[in-house]
Amino acid sequence: MIVPRTTRAEIMTKLHGKIDAHKPIFIASAGSGLVAKLLEKAGVDCINTFSGARLRANGMGTMSMMWPILDSNQQTLDYTEQDIMPAVEGDAFVCACINANDPLRDMRSVLERLKGMGVMSVSNIGPSISYVDKDSNLFKVLEKSGITLDHEIEMLALAKEMDMVTVGLAFDMEDSLRMIERARPDIFCFHAGTTKGGMVGYDSGETIEETARRTEEAYMAAREIAPETILVAHGAAMETPEDAGYMLRNTTGHGFWTGSSTERLPIERAVLGAAQEFAALTFED
Repeated sequence: MIVPRTTRAEIMTKLHGKIDAHKPIFIASAGSGLVAKLLEKAGVDCINTFSGARLRANGMGTMSMMWPILDSNQQTLDYTEQDIMPAVEGDAFVCACINANDPLRDMRSVLERLKGMGVMSVSNIGPSISYVDKDSNLFKVLEKSGITLDHEIEMLALAKEMDMVTVGLAFDMEDSLRMIERARPDIFCFHAGTTKGGMVGYDSGETIEETARRTEEAYMAAREIAPETILVAHGAAMETPEDAGYMLRNTTGHGFWTGSSTERLPIERAVLGAAQEFAALTFED
């Protein structure tokens, strides 16, 4: 098998072509090759890989990646190379979300390995320190230990120097501004929070109106710094296609990023429903 290859220039040309045509940019996460194949067939622009997606495919919540139960980067590198890249045909580009705070790896070597397997895009969500509440003791301890957003920013800047497409992600306004000003990512995603719904989703009680409002505030601030950056939304109350449509109508971004909405939730519904139908069968008297 020969995995399709692409370039930063080709990816950016496709993305700006969609923007010029006033079509939403669509990024979606995949924890398995089958999901990646289906996402590409559906027309997504970018297939996202990270340890949380792989754990999600195994029945755990995405945030289980925050607990040190595995080598996050090794998981992402292995399943991206073995499961995702052989499954796609090249219509969608693959973005690997890596842990830039990995104390055992040089990020340049990680990025070079990704490029070697045909991955020409990278993000900082695998996982990110931006997930952790800043007023918590955990955040203070992590920062004291050298787990910082600075490392994520530096990784994205290096990836751009290495001619990769960068996707920056942050959870709050402070981190968003730092990320955009210093890393100048090609794409910025404002992560509004863990997607609600299904067996392991977390519902903070936020409405789609509130998610849209907070996202638009981040967009406006980002545009002041880097008007050329592509802006996409993700998470919180954006659970269904109707929710994503609301975000497109009520924010000034360029598209959206789905995770559980196009992977965990549809799988839960489809597999459970089909299995229940089989389980309900009986022998004839």
